[in-house]
Amino acid sequence: MKKVFTFLLLFLTITTLSAQEMKKLYAKVVNDADDKPMKTVHVVNLTTIKGVITNDKGEFEIEAKADDLLFFSFLGFKSIKVRVTNDMLKYKGSSTIRLTELAYALEKVILTPYQLTGYLDIDAKNVPIRPNYRYRIAGLSTGYEAGEKAPGAISSVLGAIFNPADFLKNVFGKKPRQMRKLRRMKEDDKIRELLASKFDRQMLRELLQVERVDIDEILSLCNYSKTFITNANDLQILDAINDCYEEYKILSRQKK
Repeated sequence: MKKVFTFLLLFLTITTLSAQEMKKLYAKVVNDADDKPMKTVHVVNLTTIKGVITNDKGEFEIEAKADDLLFFSFLGFKSIKVRVTNDMLKYKGSSTIRLTELAYALEKVILTPYQLTGYLDIDAKNVPIRPNYRYRIAGLSTGYEAGEKAPGAISSVLGAIFNPADFLKNVFGKKPRQMRKLRRMKEDDKIRELLASKFDRQMLRELLQVERVDIDEILSLCNYSKTFITNANDLQILDAINDCYEEYKILSRQKK
């Protein structure tokens, strides 16, 4: 009886382990409106932090296991998350992911006139430039961006030096798992390539499991300017958060 029980336990263990091992998932992404294949769709495994893009036929392959969560995004289409099933892994190429186009309401656009001449070299000099200033602090590997030059810019930076621990600890201390993902994301060239082409923070929010308002608040507390927070692509935002996190660890060690 004991031998039978041991055999069953071993069989169940092997079955469970084999079901959880990574496999190649083959699938296709199409436009839900006309069933046409969609190329260059971003596909990210949120569980393993690995990403790919679809080919000209809308097809892709990515390493995954059952219960992994895949994130699909494409400009102008609603992003979706799909849970990987055993059937998706077993029947290669049988899964079709459908994306739905977003409907945008056009807003009123106000154009500010400039005295343009039609000559690029001259007109480029007439466009107002709003520089962002970044201050470097002794003992830290990175600097602080203080936005446009203003009377409170330097004091804002110094305030972060003399009172750095509390707000950064509140931000990063509550999300250690998400912050550990930063290093993995920073080292993955494919993820960095995908994020470099994005400005909507959707993929970044899913990868870090934080809201858009949280990302903006983190960068604001880390003394990044509103201009940077608004205009930077997702890769620049990722690097900025990572720099702030590394800074937090340095300051935490110094405080101890």
